[in-house]
Amino acid sequence: MVIELLMVVGVVLVALPALVHGASRLLHRSGRASTDQRADRVELVLVVLGRLVGLVLLLLLSAVTLVSCIGAIVQDVPVHSLVYVFFLTDLLVAILVLLTVGRLVRRPARRRGTPARR
Repeated sequence: MVIELLMVVGVVLVALPALVHGASRLLHRSGRASTDQRADRVELVLVVLGRLVGLVLLLLLSAVTLVSCIGAIVQDVPVHSLVYVFFLTDLLVAILVLLTVGRLVRRPARRRGTPARR
């Protein structure tokens, strides 16, 4: 029962914030632009499609893990061993989403350059 509680806490503290943060920055661009507009659009479509697949996988793994663990706690039965694999996969995908989506804070603005020496 303690392990199931830890799994629920892990999903709530790591996977769900990653899901929210990833969904909010789904269409965010990195700032790089190609000179070719067609290549730029293809790159954006591929990046958004990859992010969307990762978020759907994260959502499904989180849902299965939460339902299985909460059901096992309520019914007082052991969880299936595959739920542990889903939990670890869920955490790994959540970390991947957090690392690839971008920064949580904004970069400081660049100072304006002047031609005068300092």
